[in-house]
Amino acid sequence: MDYVIVMDSCGERTDEMKKDERVIPAPLTMQVDQYSFVDDDTFDQADFLKKIADSPNCPKSACPSPDYYKEAFEKSEKRAYAVTLSAELSGSYNSAVLAKDLVLEERPDMKIHIFNSRSASIGETLITEKIQECEAAGMEFEKLVETVEDYIDGQNTYFVLENLETLRKNGRLSNIKAFVASALKIKPVMGSTPEGTIIQLDQARGINKALVKMVEYVTNQVEKPEEKILAISHCNCFERGQMVRDAILQKIKVKDVIFLDTAGISSMYANDGGIIITI
Repeated sequence: MDYVIVMDSCGERTDEMKKDERVIPAPLTMQVDQYSFVDDDTFDQADFLKKIADSPNCPKSACPSPDYYKEAFEKSEKRAYAVTLSAELSGSYNSAVLAKDLVLEERPDMKIHIFNSRSASIGETLITEKIQECEAAGMEFEKLVETVEDYIDGQNTYFVLENLETLRKNGRLSNIKAFVASALKIKPVMGSTPEGTIIQLDQARGINKALVKMVEYVTNQVEKPEEKILAISHCNCFERGQMVRDAILQKIKVKDVIFLDTAGISSMYANDGGIIITI
């Protein structure tokens, strides 16, 4: 193969990506108490979410090893790319960088670039699709890297969670704040910073009001929406995701829409009922 794209499993693969042997998933693993889950085609979302709900402990995750990335890169004869969740949230990016260095020691003529999505979930999906588009257009490696990095700079990610327990368990939300939010049914509207960290943008009482606020952020902040792909992932809430999609499309016209259920790592953070948007 002339090129491969290795996307860590925080990113959701479209049906087309699953059929393309050049798009290689790099599965993370998850641990809930004594139970282990691999974020690949064997992932059982319903069982995973139930075990999270039943456990008082925070679920843990482990990134793909450098050896896994190395083997994936070596399936290409010329070029390899990796797309990872934000380096601020996981070691996946650093693991891919180490693999790149190992491959280049043995094959110095190979071209490899690691894209830090500075996002997660459906944001990675869009980046992978952009790489495919640039490769299909015959773009030179250096120009492709520049084009995709500019594309990442222009992305915005937003999310609203029905359940704040994972954020509380992993220390991103204090027990007191989580208790008050739960008691008052307050739902934060979250986003990502340009550096790839998580920030609270707003909040509302009740999930529906929070989703309305998120829609407002999406539609008010997007530039040239007719040139953008609206990407939405939902965690076990298909109808809620459709409602959000339709609300956005009533306000702006976009080039295309991607709508997917969350993969394992995304399900861990979004938790049951969460909605993630990247545009």
